[in-house]
Amino acid sequence: MVQKKQKKSQENINARLALVMKSGKYTLGYKTTLATIRSGKAKLVIISNNIPPLRKSEIEYYAMLSKTGVHHYSGNNVDLGTGCGKYFRTSVLAITDPGDSDIVRNMPTD
Repeated sequence: MVQKKQKKSQENINARLALVMKSGKYTLGYKTTLATIRSGKAKLVIISNNIPPLRKSEIEYYAMLSKTGVHHYSGNNVDLGTGCGKYFRTSVLAITDPGDSDIVRNMPTD
């Protein structure tokens, strides 16, 4: 039962991510995400589950300082890249404008 619920929430997040990719603004990658968080433009940061611990803690620290929400994506960086509709892997992404998606408001808390 837990596996089914986790898969359902994964599909829900992927659908919202696809809507952000189509209608919103975002930055993919570690360096650009840090720059976006520092400038205060990021609304939500999504981190894959296999990012190195030092990078993860650094992103979480900057997000905490800028009062930005952080979501820990349950898949690895390949799954996150695929969820964004890209053919490459990405370990972190920052959403600056959600567009038509309600991903920032209704993101499940960890």
